[in-house]
Order: sequence, then C-alpha cells, then structure tokens
Amino acid sequence: MTRVYIPAQKTRVMNKLVFSIALIFMGGNVGATTYQMPVTAGDTVVEQFGSGNSTTTVMEDETLLDMALRYTLGQTEIIKLNPKMDRWLIKKGQVVRLPNRRVLPDTPHSGITLNISEFRMYYYPPGQGGEVMSFAHGIGRQDWKTPLGKTSVIRKVKDPAWHPPESIRKEHAANGDPLPAIVPPGPHNPLGTRALYLNLPGEYRIHGTDVDKIFGIGMQITHGCVRMYPEDVETLYDAVPLGTPVYIVKQPIKVGWLDNVLYVEAHPDLEGEEMGQEQRYAVALNLIQKATKEDMPEFDQKALNQALKDLDGEPVAVYERVPVMEPQDAVPAPNQNEVFPDSNPESAPVGKGSPGGYYKGI
Repeated sequence: MTRVYIPAQKTRVMNKLVFSIALIFMGGNVGATTYQMPVTAGDTVVEQFGSGNSTTTVMEDETLLDMALRYTLGQTEIIKLNPKMDRWLIKKGQVVRLPNRRVLPDTPHSGITLNISEFRMYYYPPGQGGEVMSFAHGIGRQDWKTPLGKTSVIRKVKDPAWHPPESIRKEHAANGDPLPAIVPPGPHNPLGTRALYLNLPGEYRIHGTDVDKIFGIGMQITHGCVRMYPEDVETLYDAVPLGTPVYIVKQPIKVGWLDNVLYVEAHPDLEGEEMGQEQRYAVALNLIQKATKEDMPEFDQKALNQALKDLDGEPVAVYERVPVMEPQDAVPAPNQNEVFPDSNPESAPVGKGSPGGYYKGI
C-alpha cells in the first residue's frame, strides 16, 4: 500500500475529522439543502437567504472539511470559496464563506440533474414544483470519467454488496491493496448504505460512501460513479421513485435571472481539461446574449472578468433588466367616457430587448 507522510499538525486535525465522520454515521446533521424555486417565471437563481452573501464564524479550532460536512458542501466547493484558508486548520473566530445563491443548471426542472462541473446534484421532487433539493457529490476521476447524457434510475438497493470489476481489482492489487471478489455491506463498503443504479452500461450508480472516503465528497475521485454523504444518499433514496430521469451535464459556466438581475456562476476546469480565459469569456458572452436576447448587451465587464478569474462558484450580478412601465402608470388615467384607439397595451412600443422590457447594464 502506498504510504503518505502527514505532518503531526495534520494528523491531529485528521483524527478530529475521523471523530466528525463517526458522528455522521451515528446520525449527524448532514442533509439536503432545500431551496424554494423563484416566484417569477423564468428565474433560475435560487437562494437560502435574501440578504446576499452567507458566512459563519468558527466557534472552535477545526478544519474546512469539518465545515463542509456540517453544511452539506463538498471539499472542492468550500475550498474555492475560502482559497486563503488552510483546509487543515481554521481557528476560532475566523469567518468562513458559505454558498448562498445557486444558478440552476440548464436542464429540465424534473428528476435529477448532476452538474459534474460543480460537484453538485439537483433533485426536483415530483408534485412539489416549488422546491429543489441540492446535494454535494463526488465524480469520476480523469481516467474513469462519469458519463454525460440523459438516463434514469432503474434499480434501488439498500445495504448493497460491492462486486468490484476486474479492472478495479487489478488497480488495487498493483498498489498493494488487494480487494476481495465481494465486499459485503458495512462501514468499509465503498457503496455505503444505499445505491441507485442508472440505466447505463457498466453499472453506474449514485451511492453513499464508506468511513475511509467520506472526505472525498465534492472531489474528482471515484471510478465513474457518483458518491454522496451517507445521510444525503439515504434522503435521496427515500425520495426518488424508480424511472426518475437523470440528466448528467458538464456546465462550468451558468447564467440565470433573479428579480430582473442576470447572474453568472463560474467553476474551474475538471482534471485533465483546460479552458483558457478567452474561451471562458466566449462561453459566458454567448450565454449572456441568449439570456438577454441581445447581440451587444451592455453588461458589467469588470464583474464578469472577476467571476471568470475567481471561479469560486459564487453567482455574480452582471446585468439588470428594467421592465417597461405599463401605460396607465406613465400617464394620468383617462376619462372613462373617452375612447382612445391606441390604448391597447399590445400596441404600445417597448424598448430594446425581450418583449415587454428593455435592458441596461449595471
């Protein structure tokens, strides 16, 4: 087995992390983040708090991974939001950034969407059009990529046994860590306590994790399957019926409206991929043009450039849409006995932009 040297300080915090993991398996507070869908039709930005950015103050020395576990975040996500912090040690009194807003991926708002670029899953419960549940997850590493496309949930198994494929057994054997032909259910089973099988060749699954790999949630670390926190996968398992559609997409840059403001959300490249700054800008500009329906929209160039530089997954406002005032709001109410041939609102001129409104940059 490959040995990795870990400094004494990291050993102490990792011991603390193991304790945190134990709490989760005993019934910790990890669970889905449930967002209310926007009230305005066409808006696709959800938020937990209407006051803007979200932060929390550390109550005692711990790690960023502790914080990720507590707030149902993946490791990559919380590190991107706090790039100057030591993931292995944050001190009492420090302020940690947490996500608040999210731009929903450009997929149907039904079933499950896995956006592998952000290590995030979105589930739209049937019959509950006003909610979306979001979970952190891990994905396939560079040489075992998670497949893209539309599929569905075809089987659900509680406490699954794992039959590692020959390719994985050979890899482990080469690293001095041989695997048995069957790994029974239990705390060291990589599938965890629940598995949702997808209608894809190769037995791709959405599944839980074992105590040895729980800190890998939100990373590019699996052999292609989608790995979730133990309590998260149990919540999803109970909520998702067989036949549920699953959309697996790769959208590192997303745009969405909220209250007439257009937001851009950008994430870094996955391992083995490299999108240059010019290409990122071109992708973002194309999405902004589609959202505003303008060839030359006047948006906040500085804000967009910063978002494409930071790549921290935090939605950034780049554009504001101002609705046209209704005719009755712009002029005094007419005499009820008078007739105005041109009073039909549909005949009133509107400004440049989508029907019924015009845009201005912010």
